[in-house]
Amino acid sequence: MSSSEEEIYSLMFSSLKHPARRKILRMLSEKTMTFSQILEELEIPSSHLTYHLENLGDLIVKDTDGKYKLSSFGRASVSIMKGAEEAPNVNPKRFSALPLRWKTLYATLLLCIVLLSTITFVQYTSLSQLSTNYDQLKVEFDRIQTQNQQLLSWSTSANKAMAVIRDVIQLDVSKYQTKLDANTVEDRMDMGGVIEEVIRYSFENAASRIELTLRFRNNHFSLFRLNQLEGLPNYPPVYTKTQPRNVLQASAELLERYNLVMGEPYLEEMCQLLKSANETTVDQTLGNTRLRMSVVGGNAEIWLFYTANGTDFASKRLHIVYQNYILTELSDDWNLYKIGTTEVNISSEQAIQIAKNAARSYSWTVEGQRVSDFEILDSPVSADFYPHPRSEYLTLVPYWYVTLHLDKTYPGGVNVIAVGIWADTGEVANIQALGDHTP
Repeated sequence: MSSSEEEIYSLMFSSLKHPARRKILRMLSEKTMTFSQILEELEIPSSHLTYHLENLGDLIVKDTDGKYKLSSFGRASVSIMKGAEEAPNVNPKRFSALPLRWKTLYATLLLCIVLLSTITFVQYTSLSQLSTNYDQLKVEFDRIQTQNQQLLSWSTSANKAMAVIRDVIQLDVSKYQTKLDANTVEDRMDMGGVIEEVIRYSFENAASRIELTLRFRNNHFSLFRLNQLEGLPNYPPVYTKTQPRNVLQASAELLERYNLVMGEPYLEEMCQLLKSANETTVDQTLGNTRLRMSVVGGNAEIWLFYTANGTDFASKRLHIVYQNYILTELSDDWNLYKIGTTEVNISSEQAIQIAKNAARSYSWTVEGQRVSDFEILDSPVSADFYPHPRSEYLTLVPYWYVTLHLDKTYPGGVNVIAVGIWADTGEVANIQALGDHTP
């Protein structure tokens, strides 16, 4: 069996495991439907429907009107479901006691059943062959799993996780006993309904034990983190290829491999920037990508974040961390965030003045007592530029976070007033009283 056929069978049977995806297939077997029609029928959040449709993969396609319909593999999947769900309902009768006309009717019905069985024989044979192929594929999968001492999931994210581990990080999985410790999916309502999947593996051999955590957001890679539980410092992770001792060179090669696996357009500019970069504390920029690094021997942090019109958006970034020349973290939330505006019409000095004016009319209540008579110091004061969402989740807008210190600690343990100001309009976004005990 070819690898493409194996992927189709794997996708087909893994899709049939989930009741929501089975229901989608049954609905589409009756008629083509739009996204909204499917959503109304299932009564689930739209983010969940998007997740299920992505995992159905080649079982569904879109027609020219943008409606979803079954592919040939989808129709085969529906046939499998019907074969499993439909069972004949036999109600035995005492045939010999029936009148002649009823016997004639039953004989006619029996003849129809025989004819129908003949017509459906080809379909039955096809389903039987498909079931046999699936059983053979499962046996082969289990054999490889035992031989390599690995647990590989059939989910889309798990396949991508292993691609990151093998092809990007270049860990030699054949040198470890691998265990899937956890695979959780969460609907992050605090991020606008982002579907977040976190997969955790343990890799162990005679010399060391490491824990790998991989995160995917909306089916896109977001985080790789390595935590070496045993073996440091004498037993570093085992790689398929020797890793460079220069962290900048290692990062450039890492990003090249990451680009080959993910194929995202923004990675091309990052790769070019890292290739031409010098190891320095001065930021370096190419197009809409700014490079910032901190390197001390084998310990290093490298940030590649979005910049436009002199405005840096630190949340929209790719982040690389090394400890003792070992890659411990690769995170990428570039695709997750959008840019609302790049306009910065308020300087840090103007933001501080706006914050002071807003703080003068501010008050807070402690145990029923209103606190408004406080004094703001001229120094120290800080204005940190950190774009974050305003009205839409994950859409970044320029923003100042101003910290005003008070002359003493006031009721409630308050010694700081923090004011958020939109840098494009100068409007106060929020204001709050903080102190040493503020969570």
